[in-house]
Amino acid sequence: MSEQPEYDIAIIGYGPTGVTAANLLGQRGLSVVVLERDADIYGRARAISTDEEVMRVWQSVGLSDALQRDMLPGGVVAFVDDAGRPFIEVEPSSRGAGHPPQQFIYQPAVDTTLREGVARFPNVTVLTGHECLKVIATGDRASILAARLDDDVFVRTSARYVIAADGGSSAIRGQLGVGYQGTTFTERWVVIDTKVLEDWPGSSRLRFHGNPARPTVDCPTPLGHHRWEFPVRDDEDENVLVTHDAIWEVLRGQGITPEKVEILRAVVYSHHVRVADRWRVGRVFLAGDAAHAMPPWIGQGMASGVRDVANLCWKLAGVVEGTLPESALDSYQTEREPHVRETTNRAVFTGRVITERRPAVAAARNHLVRLAMRVPAARRWMVETKWIPDARYADGFLSDVAHRARGWQIPQPLVADGDGNQQRLDDVLAGAWCVLTRDGMRQTPWTSVGTPTVRVLPPGSQPAAGAIVDTRGELTAWMARRDAGALAVRPDGFVYAAAAAGRPLPPPPNGLHPSRSSTADAGITR
Repeated sequence: MSEQPEYDIAIIGYGPTGVTAANLLGQRGLSVVVLERDADIYGRARAISTDEEVMRVWQSVGLSDALQRDMLPGGVVAFVDDAGRPFIEVEPSSRGAGHPPQQFIYQPAVDTTLREGVARFPNVTVLTGHECLKVIATGDRASILAARLDDDVFVRTSARYVIAADGGSSAIRGQLGVGYQGTTFTERWVVIDTKVLEDWPGSSRLRFHGNPARPTVDCPTPLGHHRWEFPVRDDEDENVLVTHDAIWEVLRGQGITPEKVEILRAVVYSHHVRVADRWRVGRVFLAGDAAHAMPPWIGQGMASGVRDVANLCWKLAGVVEGTLPESALDSYQTEREPHVRETTNRAVFTGRVITERRPAVAAARNHLVRLAMRVPAARRWMVETKWIPDARYADGFLSDVAHRARGWQIPQPLVADGDGNQQRLDDVLAGAWCVLTRDGMRQTPWTSVGTPTVRVLPPGSQPAAGAIVDTRGELTAWMARRDAGALAVRPDGFVYAAAAAGRPLPPPPNGLHPSRSSTADAGITR
């Protein structure tokens, strides 16, 4: 038996969800231990895309620029018929998060960069090759028993809180007796990963082939890779479909020859629609696939896990530091579950569009949708209602006073700080609670608990202490559309409370002591 020190937070699982949590908590200075069964990064590419909100999370830990270098910005997404003619062509539009709205990734490269980020923090201990066997939460700590797999030594440690990010088959979820409700689709999918040897027309575009005979997803990934996915028909043997001869039969049907790509691997997956009954059991929180699973059609499985820990980790840090009431942790599932369910519904809808097997229905779909897509409003509707849902919470750790801006994530424009330096907004605010105001500095209940107030000046204004200049007017326009003269913004960029110009800002939550005034380090003063 090997005894490890006691920690603030234990993270079970070191995939994208767990490694993002380790970066977020490590940056806050908490003592963290990570337990991961595999000795090294999982070699197969799984997730293939991410979005601007996730990049904003990774920006908050200083890794977005490094990650960006290994990504491929997305463009037009095409749904094509059996002849390859588009019946839907849409381009995801920016929602103002300060990053491209869609980017293709090669997951092993993303995992590598995120793990290198964790290595910056001496307060984070990473134990790979350690399988978590049991978590028992009693009193004010959770006891954790793990096995070191290379020599069968048992390892015991404890933490104040545990994040279980150990995947869809989460052993921790099972130990806690938490149900995982939903559906596993009977149809299995073959996923083919390749190395690109020579580009071809359309090789840089994401295409959904709505061919009733062989629905296929055709997706570029960076660093010289490309992926195809297609379902196994009832009369087919999935073991045969992953052989080279069968793979080449499918790829040649897409016009791809051995001169174009080298096959790296082919595997078979099931698609799931599942949500855990509870995401918190005492001191243990489920995150990522351990809390929910969705089909891959809009590329939000990994992204949803990153959103989970972005919501959870600042709350955990605040509770551990004593700057937030413990009750704030109860808002985790309340805030995240509706977004996850809506995202899952949209993914299922997209899958249905792609996989229609009745030729007559598919032909009618192609014709009618092609006509509708000639109308710009229809294309906007497709992106706004069938792609990624807005970053917004209707309920949770928010003020009781309703306002049109409350619960929304603020945009992230380029701003000029008090010294006149242009930066992205989040880099100026630096993950602290703050009050943003358009109508001048004023004393509020927020001031009395030490929350910095930052005045938002319109384009063309001179830089000033305690203010930022909204260089393109994006933030001021956003506030004006929502009739917001002042915003109380949480560390994750979501609006806790808002008020119209000249109206009093609702008070902070009971027990808030936002001592992390790191905005002062970026040229903003109280």
